[in-house]
Amino acid sequence: MRKLFQTKLLSLVALAFLVTSVAQAQPVGSKNIASPRDSVMGTVAGAHIKIWYGSPSVKGRKIFGSLEPWGEVYRAGANEATQFTTDKDLTIGGKKLPAGTYAFFVIPMENGTWTVIFNKTAKQWGAFKYDEKQDQLRTDVKVRKIPNQERLVYVLTKNGFAMKWADTEVPVMVK
Repeated sequence: MRKLFQTKLLSLVALAFLVTSVAQAQPVGSKNIASPRDSVMGTVAGAHIKIWYGSPSVKGRKIFGSLEPWGEVYRAGANEATQFTTDKDLTIGGKKLPAGTYAFFVIPMENGTWTVIFNKTAKQWGAFKYDEKQDQLRTDVKVRKIPNQERLVYVLTKNGFAMKWADTEVPVMVK
């Protein structure tokens, strides 16, 4: 009986050690995470805005037109959809965006302008259940070519914000 107890106890200790070792392999915030969460916040056009996003890397891949196909809704980050929050109403592309939190998407196009989308379903995984009926605002923006930006980032500017990744900058003007 005592031997059976010792064997079970030893097995339990070994299992606990294994579980804690695996759990510590990639702690939250680890630089080993392929697309870590990041955010940027500040004041633009008198409103406090925050953009919370997953930040993937190029890793030698062709991004737009390949990894992210032309003409399809892209979550504008990695994993969970990018979230955009404003504490005041904004004007984007001549249209009103009420204060609130939105999922931010883009539709990359090979030529011309890209569509940026502020969707009322702020918390969603990627664009897999994206519903156009939930769009609060859609507008087209002219993208710019930039020197390679390895990790996707969002930056605030005096006139709005921009998503930068690979060789592309997606500027969004805010009033």
